[in-house]
Amino acid sequence: MEFFSTDRLIIRSFRESDAADLFAYFSMPRVNCFVDEQLATLEDAVKEVRKKSKDHSQFAVCLKDEDVLIGNLFAMQEEDTFNVGWNFNGSYEGKGYAREAAAGLFDYLFVKKEGRRIYCYVEDYNIRSQKLCESLGMRGEGLFLEFISFVKKNDGTPRYENTLQFAILKWEWEKLNGGR
Repeated sequence: MEFFSTDRLIIRSFRESDAADLFAYFSMPRVNCFVDEQLATLEDAVKEVRKKSKDHSQFAVCLKDEDVLIGNLFAMQEEDTFNVGWNFNGSYEGKGYAREAAAGLFDYLFVKKEGRRIYCYVEDYNIRSQKLCESLGMRGEGLFLEFISFVKKNDGTPRYENTLQFAILKWEWEKLNGGR
């Protein structure tokens, strides 16, 4: 099922044929928050795309011309508010795909899903995601010190990460984007 498209991308449900492309970037997560989704085998990737295909909070981001999976978005709904995030294959960085996909997601959530507020959490070391949030017009709302742990230290104790929260309201998004 296609949710929406942009100039260069199709955002749709996951398909079993996405397994190899998902494995390409989930076999070695670059950000700790995705460590629990790390995939060890292609068979694990097949199971994961089957699971994601049934989850309406998960979106596959594909190149329009080739229908190649280059990343994924998620949007978890809490009444009229959405907690969003993204993960992209590093091979496709620097081409504006993440911003294009996220902007399309924001339009979709504010217009089609009648969202009022969108927010996301970003680790303090994830500068690329912080810049993406800022380029989307999101404002920093706070810094949570030692907020969450995704990985363990060498001694087996949790390594807590500092986490930033960014958000944008529908009227702010509309103002930035000419009322769309």
